[in-house]
Parts: sequence; structure tokens; C-alpha cells
Amino acid sequence: MINKVAIVAKPHAHQIDRILTDVCRWLQDKGIQTRVDEQIAHLVGVRVDSLPRKNLLKGADIVIVFGGDGTLISAAHIAPNLAVPILGVNVGGLGFLTGVTLDKLYVALSEVLNGQYKIDERIAIRAHVIRASKKLASYFAINDFVINKAAIARMIDISTYVNESFVAKHRADGLIISTPTGSTAYSLAAGGPILYPSLSVLVLSPICPHTLTNRPIVVPDDVQIKTILHSKGQEVTLTIDGQEALSLIDGDLIIIKKARRKLRLIQSLTADYFSLLRQKLSWGKNLGQA
Repeated sequence: MINKVAIVAKPHAHQIDRILTDVCRWLQDKGIQTRVDEQIAHLVGVRVDSLPRKNLLKGADIVIVFGGDGTLISAAHIAPNLAVPILGVNVGGLGFLTGVTLDKLYVALSEVLNGQYKIDERIAIRAHVIRASKKLASYFAINDFVINKAAIARMIDISTYVNESFVAKHRADGLIISTPTGSTAYSLAAGGPILYPSLSVLVLSPICPHTLTNRPIVVPDDVQIKTILHSKGQEVTLTIDGQEALSLIDGDLIIIKKARRKLRLIQSLTADYFSLLRQKLSWGKNLGQA
């Protein structure tokens, strides 16, 4: 049963103040305890509790995210540790993760309150950055980790290992280590495959490799991926879901493994991933009728 709902939103989305006010009023009329991210509290035209993002999801039965995939991912960095399911409402851009459109919002909410939904569990990944034999940082990602050179730098060399087996020394603009969820993000632009979201795999996609036969590789998600950076005198960054970045130096070791927690997305019982792909990627849009 859904009793407590947390709400996160993209503050500058079109008419977001009206959308938030209406949905908070609708939830409260149904006796649902509703609280919002303190960053958007000023946009809500009804009395509602607000909390900092780091505390918002504690005790919530679900979190509703209004925005694009970037907004959802920012909330998803908190949700897996609390096992809170996310309902994504698309008021942003492409929106592979925010599958509910505004015209279907209240139909979707009614189904959720009535228990007519399914949970789509997605794997996430964790990276540990080792420098001079000491752990420098750890990160959690829903989509991907990207090792990328600065725009004006030369190509970089990255040695890659899977379970201690040497894969290759990639000379490229960078390397993407992606989940199936992230396969429709940067990895796709780099020539990587589209992976069905429930697959238990990861994909390594070189970015503009010097050797054109260095193609994306799909590996099981229970492996350990290690990369060693060779980049003397170059600016290189590790980007986490496109939202955080860490400057890397020559010799840095990055160890990537499947995370213990999973992202839990609320989906309609009739949700169809291939329909989503056709819509978002415009497959067959201009073919006309036979």
C-alpha cells in the first residue's frame, strides 16, 4: 500500500509549478502523505512538507520524478540504498527512464495506488579509483562510467582487463563502461549496442578508437573490469552518469563491478520496451505505408 510519496522535479521544466501543485493536491485529497525536495518547495502552491534531497526518500513508499533521465538519475543515486521504487514522469528531453507522459500521469498514479504496476529492476555499477595503491574515491552509477580526454588533448591509452584477463590497450578518445540501462545513452552514440534492460551484462565501448577494429564488447555483469590509464601530461576525467567528474592522472587504476543494490523503476503492466524504442528513436517514422 502506498501511504508516503516523495517528489523530485526539474525546477526549470515548463509549467512545473502548475504540475507540482496539481499532483500534490491530488495526492493529499487521497490521503497520501506528500513531501517534496526542498529545492522545489517554492514552486508548490499547496502546503506540503519539504526536505533536503539526501533525507527526502527515507521512509517513502515511492518517489515520483518529474523531469528527464538526468533528473531521475540524480534521484536514483539515493533510491537504491533505500529500495525505494521510482515513477518517472517525462517533462524533460528524450526520457528513456521517465516513461510516463503528462497526459497519462493521473491514470498511472491511480494504477500505482491500486497496486496495478510492476517493478523493473535494473543493475547498477560501482567504481573504485586507486591512485598510488590507495583508494582515492568510490562512485555509484546507473548509466555509465566514462574515461574521457579533454577536448584539446591527444588520444589516451587505456589498458583494460576483465577478471585479470588482458583485453586490449585501447588508444582512443576514451572508454565507456555501461549498464544495459546506459546502453541508450553515451554508449549508443559511441557505436555501442542497445541492450535489453533486464540483461545481466555490461558493455565496454571505446570512444573514437585509433584502431577501427576496437569495437564494443559485451561481458557478463558478474565480472570485475579494471582499467589503467596511460596519459602523461594530459587532462583526463572520469565522468559518473554525466553528473559528477573526477580528474584522473597517469597510472590511475579504476575497478568497476556490479553494485549490490539495483535501481527499481515503476512500470505499467502493459509497458513495452520495443514500443519505447520506436517512439524515442523514431524507428520507421518516415517509412510511410506499404
